[in-house]
Amino acid sequence: MTFDNIFIALLLTLIAGMATAIGALMAFFTKKGNNHHLSGALGLSAGVMVYVSFMELVPDAVESMEGIVADPKLAMLYVLLSFFGGMALIALIDWLVPEDENPHEVHHSPGTPLDGSRLKRTGMMLALTIGIHNFPEGVATFVSGLEGADIALPIVVAVAIHNIPEGIAVSVPILQATGNRRKAFWYSALSGLAEPVGALFALLFLMPIWTPAVNSVCLAAVAGIMVYIAFDELLPNSEAYGHHHWAIGGVIAGMAIMAFGLLLF
Repeated sequence: MTFDNIFIALLLTLIAGMATAIGALMAFFTKKGNNHHLSGALGLSAGVMVYVSFMELVPDAVESMEGIVADPKLAMLYVLLSFFGGMALIALIDWLVPEDENPHEVHHSPGTPLDGSRLKRTGMMLALTIGIHNFPEGVATFVSGLEGADIALPIVVAVAIHNIPEGIAVSVPILQATGNRRKAFWYSALSGLAEPVGALFALLFLMPIWTPAVNSVCLAAVAGIMVYIAFDELLPNSEAYGHHHWAIGGVIAGMAIMAFGLLLF
């Protein structure tokens, strides 16, 4: 593991996290309208995450584990436990977040206005809870970055795309409550900083004990985290922003782009 690998992984994680700030800027300068393209983009992100998890990360985890465990079935068992352990971790984080403040739950009925103080509180709580959700995503993005740019770049793009609407979700209620664009922007940006913080956590606490076994467990757990995010956040939001066929088309396109991209590079 070279310094360049680590630096690139950290940089890519920072870029993915800062996409929430892009979402804040979009909220300031765009009007509500046709969301079909966002629906397709979220579906594409889901397709990328699912494909790379099952076709790259899990096979790499199995190969790494088989290098230290003689029994192939036992090696696969360890990988499966790590995969579903990653799912369980992100599901637990999701469960611990109160439903009213969950960044991918409906907070109030459409057309029902919220008062300024509640709007501000909603935005602040969304910033906090999105930050909590982004922490394991930062670990996942960092670990995938260590595997190489060919795997990391599509994941970073996928994470960034799904962070943009989260940035919008944070900034809009704060902007409407306070009229302060700077405050709305910085709350969104700070929620995204949880991803590079997650990457630093992985660097400080995982890298010193990095072995083939740790590598295998982390890759499988990251795959589980990304599959859960795809099914629990990206696909439902993709459906919510547009039509079913836009969402499914995005998923298929994401898988195809990832498949041919890996084949070519």
